[in-house]
Amino acid sequence: MDDTTNALLTFSAVVLAAGMSSRMGGKHKLLLPVAAEPAVRRTVRAVLAAGPQELVVVTGFNGRAVIGALADLPVSFQPNPRFEQGQMTSVAAGVAALRMPCSIVLVCLADQVLLGPGDYLELVRAFGAMPRGSILVPVFEGQRGNPVAFSASYAAEVVAGHVNPGCRKLIADHPDAVFVHAASHDRFTTDMDTPEDYARIVGRLGVGMPSA
Repeated sequence: MDDTTNALLTFSAVVLAAGMSSRMGGKHKLLLPVAAEPAVRRTVRAVLAAGPQELVVVTGFNGRAVIGALADLPVSFQPNPRFEQGQMTSVAAGVAALRMPCSIVLVCLADQVLLGPGDYLELVRAFGAMPRGSILVPVFEGQRGNPVAFSASYAAEVVAGHVNPGCRKLIADHPDAVFVHAASHDRFTTDMDTPEDYARIVGRLGVGMPSA
């Protein structure tokens, strides 16, 4: 695609915020403070600053608290009553809730707090420039990352469960459809699953661990 086509691309975002934080030692990771705000709020603000057509936040575990952390932001919420059945149910619920026309859908993880607006835009621009495929996956040093970007024309298949953009085997299962975006940093492959992850991330941000 040329620069003109790239400039016309629009994207919407689905932020997955329904998980149970089962590896975080009893704490809800999305509500942990990161630079003086809940982790989920930091992520959602970064996605919003990238300029999506719309942003849907999928909730599940502790959903009321997640909504409370984001209540004043211009997002819509989609509860997933089947969140315990796995991430794909949240992906499907979020994509099904999108209402505005767009070219690309980004499926974002709420705990990737190191990503900034420029990182999300990097994927949108890379999607516009890719020579083939309809799904883009960021990869850093051989490790698959997130968000995954896919053509909005895939939305119905994602909702039906025929294409799972969160699947670890996505690249192997769809070699002709998936384009690998070689990232120059590890932010796309860094999320926050354990207390050790949390400590490393706040350390990288230079904000220190909150007091108990």
